[in-house]
Amino acid sequence: MARGTFRLGCDIGGTFTDFVLIDDDTGEIHIHKLLTTPEDPSEAVEEGVRELTNRIRLPVDRIGEIIHGTTLVINAIIERKGAPTGLITTKGFKDVLELGREIRYDAYDIFAEYPEPLVPRPLRMELDERVASDGRILKPLRDDEVRQVIHRLLEQGIHSLAVCLINSFENPVHEFRVKEIVTREAPQLFLSISYDVLPQIREYERTSTTVANAYVKPITARYLGRLQSRLEELGFSGRLYIMLSSGGITSVETAREFPVRIIESGPTAAVIAAQFYGKMFQIEDIFCFDMGGTTAKSCLIQKGQAGLVSTFEVGRVQRFKKGSGLPIQVPVVDLMEIGAGGGSIARINRMGLLQVGPESAGASPGPACYGRGGVDPTVTDADLILGYLDPDYFLGGAMRLDREAAQRAIEEKVATPLGRDVVEAAFGIHDLINEVMGAAAKTHIAEKGGNPQVVTIAAFGGAGPVHAYGLAKKIGAPRILVPPLAGVGSALGFFTAPVAFDLARSHKVRLEDADLKELEALFAELEAEGAQALQGEDPEQGVLFERWVDMRFVGQGAETTIPLNGPPLPQWSKEEIRGLFDTHYQALYGRTYPDTPVEFVTFRLRARLPDRPFRMPPVKGPEGGVEEARKGSRPAFSLLKGDFISFSVYDRYRLPPGAVLEGPAIVEERESTVVIGEDARARVDPYGFLWIEFEEA
Repeated sequence: MARGTFRLGCDIGGTFTDFVLIDDDTGEIHIHKLLTTPEDPSEAVEEGVRELTNRIRLPVDRIGEIIHGTTLVINAIIERKGAPTGLITTKGFKDVLELGREIRYDAYDIFAEYPEPLVPRPLRMELDERVASDGRILKPLRDDEVRQVIHRLLEQGIHSLAVCLINSFENPVHEFRVKEIVTREAPQLFLSISYDVLPQIREYERTSTTVANAYVKPITARYLGRLQSRLEELGFSGRLYIMLSSGGITSVETAREFPVRIIESGPTAAVIAAQFYGKMFQIEDIFCFDMGGTTAKSCLIQKGQAGLVSTFEVGRVQRFKKGSGLPIQVPVVDLMEIGAGGGSIARINRMGLLQVGPESAGASPGPACYGRGGVDPTVTDADLILGYLDPDYFLGGAMRLDREAAQRAIEEKVATPLGRDVVEAAFGIHDLINEVMGAAAKTHIAEKGGNPQVVTIAAFGGAGPVHAYGLAKKIGAPRILVPPLAGVGSALGFFTAPVAFDLARSHKVRLEDADLKELEALFAELEAEGAQALQGEDPEQGVLFERWVDMRFVGQGAETTIPLNGPPLPQWSKEEIRGLFDTHYQALYGRTYPDTPVEFVTFRLRARLPDRPFRMPPVKGPEGGVEEARKGSRPAFSLLKGDFISFSVYDRYRLPPGAVLEGPAIVEERESTVVIGEDARARVDPYGFLWIEFEEA
């Protein structure tokens, strides 16, 4: 690396911003954590980089690259803080954002609500043009009409514009012409055309995704500009990468152009880290569990690979009901996210029952125990009352927790209304959040055909290792893996992600009628676009390509994604392709229909650079044995006995490889705390990973 051997990972969460700095030459790792600055997240990034580099006396210009993950985009959509956006579409299609699929997400709820479109109806304009489904131009585009529509939208104060014309994925000539005119007539507008953002079938999803990209494009550009300026002022002159929702990382330029691709930027990194650890230890089934201050994210990794989905929803009116949100059709790691974090607020609901989350105290004011003005009881407050957290060692002692404030909040808002004492109320909060996460985890695992009784839970986040034991008991998992630096696991996961970009293009044709040479030419175009997206990277590394194709039975409404790596398409026989489809379809659904014709629908490609070197350095064995790492003991709540018992407390940094800890025990590090019940045992491996297993397992 020309500018230095150091790389920095920076993950902005709802409560904390995490930093991990690694020296590629020595494997030495430095970490830092501070509260997020919600009004301008780049402020916390600047402050954290300055504090970390000053602490270890490292000039910022020695950092060769910074990898960044952010929740800015998804928060802007959920909170409706994007830019005033207009939509230009084909005549007759201006209401597609409200019509959607015309499917009720709850057939029996006559008051069912749907999310408001990101573009209100007065800002949706039509053009009297038409392209057929096979790409033929049925009605030409008129330049004068385009100019009139643009100026009408400008008069209404739009800052960003989405263009989505019918069937443009087959022939984008009209969208390209609109782009030329907009660039000339209104160069100040942020522009997104659907052929660039999502050249795929399904008009509603394509329009919704293009609109979402346009809606967040101005604020993303401003944020990335501020971030770059702040880093340059600190002396940083290396490469700045942004984490993609699909598990790769990309340049700032690409993220600025396609911000919808980074909508799940932060949560994805922990999954990629868990996938890396699974390959490192040859574990086939891992349940990645990342619980931070605001949310809990999880993903089932099977056969060493995290799944990808092509469509997901944001801003659901009903959190767990599919169809109640805005569809976004971009590649996303298949993770589940629920409002269950350390900052999740506990309250008594209208039924007089205890409810925890999804509302969060966030970074400001935060849990009551933070002493920053928060008065609502949270999961962190409950964990403190139950003895799992040391008020004098939170963030390694950098932030002292106020136990009296936590007790007062739980007593006033939960214990007294329920007629319980504070400890019972705190246990109720802790156990309920575990139950909520356990039920969601079992559902997620079952949907993927997994078995919770064989998975290894990989715990990440500041609150993940605290609750992993309780979660494992809820779902019946036999083993927990807590990696080193688990509290900043997402930031560490950035280093395991490849530089990559995913592309897709729809072209519907029956297998029997397909010209495989033409389809190979389509893949060649995607490869050229992928290589272009990675421009500016090291050309000597070469770009690698992975291929998939979405196929289905003719007349079917859903596709099956088939990996198509190997020789170029013309070297395949159509019988081999059909056999590959039947094999995958039967594996998914138990049977296939060999006499029913199939068709190609969408062609997918990932362009990536070769994997970059990353290794977990072996732990330098501290002097002394397990007893030397023992800090003492303190009473903490036993989930098995329902009462306080004595837990041995250990300093994780002083645990030597090979150490075995018998529960009940608490292992503390600066960014997180690991709770081990009395029916479990933990061992430390040569890399400092904690492996927790249960007696019955």
